[in-house]
Amino acid sequence: MSGDHPHDLSLPLYGTAAGVAYVALPPTAVDVVASGPTRLIVAWPGFDPPRTAGALAAAVPMTGVPAWRVFLDLPGGPSGGLGSGAILESEAIEGYGAAVERAVESLPAVVAELRDALGLPDGADGPGSPGGPLGLAGFSAGAAVALLALARNVVPVTTAALVAPVIAPSRVARAVEKRAARERTWSEQARALADRLDLGALAPDIAARETALLLVAGAKDRVVPPGEVTALCDRLREAGAPAAESVTLRMGHALTPEPGTEALPPITEAVRVDGVLTDWFRDRLAEPRPRPPADVPPIRLRLPEPPASAPVPGDEPKPRATAVHPN
Repeated sequence: MSGDHPHDLSLPLYGTAAGVAYVALPPTAVDVVASGPTRLIVAWPGFDPPRTAGALAAAVPMTGVPAWRVFLDLPGGPSGGLGSGAILESEAIEGYGAAVERAVESLPAVVAELRDALGLPDGADGPGSPGGPLGLAGFSAGAAVALLALARNVVPVTTAALVAPVIAPSRVARAVEKRAARERTWSEQARALADRLDLGALAPDIAARETALLLVAGAKDRVVPPGEVTALCDRLREAGAPAAESVTLRMGHALTPEPGTEALPPITEAVRVDGVLTDWFRDRLAEPRPRPPADVPPIRLRLPEPPASAPVPGDEPKPRATAVHPN
């Protein structure tokens, strides 16, 4: 693990954990405090804008959540967005699959190093373990990483929020085929990989983790149509997920302008997503901050001294009788 940690803990921290670059935002919420053991949320960008940890951190910072929000770069991946014609080539889908699976496999080691770097408790398993439960978040391919991590149960997770998750790479490719009027040239190996990463088929495994799940769809998304997201939410409920919700926002697929690699002020779509994710995590991981007792000095009353009371007639002291003995 390495990192450049500024002294001002209101600023982002940059570093690497288990070889993965990250941007960490410290908990700075002023009106709430953490209500349970989850003090860390891990999030991934996609292969569409935002494409880097820094770009996603700027777009969806979730500032009001009283937990560390750590944004991880995705390793490798295809060149070009998932909505481009590149996805029709074997190399692109194989690059996508390798990046998603590598991110999932490395997550326990990444989290263990992050806890050490951020001074977070290690949990019952001690140093070097992923420790206590996490929150997960992701956009597009990054949301697929979060769902696959749940399905494979690589770390304990209390709650997750997935924005435009790539549920089935083969359906993404099918939509591109129609728009581009050309067919895929996937090898048998590429087709098998896409089938393995069909998250709809893994709904029972995801539901078994008893994680609270939020799925966010874009009404104008052509990469992951909103119907796919709501259908996955229905499958998760049918499979026994204790809490699975979906929301559709007025947006397309991307959350930042192209190229989506730099940290820029958030656009309208990102602001909407940030508000929804912030509320989701606050509802599950936070409680109102206790108000300190008011510093009010004790009240001291100055009462007048009671006047000296005059003797009541008849209450005057009587002289003592003295016995006189005759001589």
